[in-house]
Amino acid sequence: MSVDPTSLETLGEAEGVSSRGPDALEGKAIEGRSPWLLGWQRLRRDRVAMISLGIIVLIMLIAILAPLAAVVTGHQPNEQYRQTGLSPNGLPLGPTSHFWFGTDDLGRDILVRVAFGSRVSLLVGVVSTGIAVVIGVVVGLAAGFFGGIIDTVLARFIDVALTVPFLLVAIALVSITGPSLTITILVIGFFSWASVARIVRGQVLSLREREFVEAARSLGASDPRIMFVDILPNVLAPIIVYTTLLIPVVIVVEATLAYLGLGLPPPTADWGGMINDGQKYYTTAWWFIIFPGAALLMTTLAFNLFGDGVRDAFDPRSDQLLQ
Repeated sequence: MSVDPTSLETLGEAEGVSSRGPDALEGKAIEGRSPWLLGWQRLRRDRVAMISLGIIVLIMLIAILAPLAAVVTGHQPNEQYRQTGLSPNGLPLGPTSHFWFGTDDLGRDILVRVAFGSRVSLLVGVVSTGIAVVIGVVVGLAAGFFGGIIDTVLARFIDVALTVPFLLVAIALVSITGPSLTITILVIGFFSWASVARIVRGQVLSLREREFVEAARSLGASDPRIMFVDILPNVLAPIIVYTTLLIPVVIVVEATLAYLGLGLPPPTADWGGMINDGQKYYTTAWWFIIFPGAALLMTTLAFNLFGDGVRDAFDPRSDQLLQ
């Protein structure tokens, strides 16, 4: 019986590969992927999160380029166009080729004011959230790492902070000190840290007895180094998730303060203040309240949906598998 030499050669190569194992295949080395890479790959496959991220970037560009909107339209955010921006009866004008989003009760361009109002909302949202996250991380790390009496005192402090009616206290403080951008940022940031601290404390309590922490102690590492170099990177994922979900909450709180007349002093453009001014004209000038309200809704919804996507992508219990 004749045997095809080509078949024998192919069979020999196959047997040689199987005997040497998969590591013998060139270019087939197994590559490890970090949790950050896996989370980013999951996040990229979440269409809702990516669309929300695109909307967030667009809103940020609008905030940055707000002066350009004033140049293009020829209207300043606080300039009153009583001759061209109001009807003969003194009422706001609807959207026209001259005023794309219409005008308010003082004849100001709503498009330009919405663009400048995005600056206030994003600035307060990002800076106040940053302050809250920094305070919460430091308190949570100290409570979870040191334990004992320090943990007891800080944990009770966190509980007390969580029971404080945040919005009422913020309204009281702003009404006493007077409305200003700095006061608004500090008040919101100071009263938003407790939830971050609780999350970080719980994570640190589960990590402080791990082998890598004991190894760092045995090598003589100081407590601050262990806390911020060894433990903190392992709790960054939940911190990032909570940060993305806290920003829209802060934006809504700022808009609420402005709506109640406790935001930035007029004539500064602010979405909450614009909604408050427009509610008197909602039956005759719908654009006055619709456009700032839609901007606020779109911004908070985009941040919330993106935060949900980040949470699902970096959740270690997620059942989303990469193909």
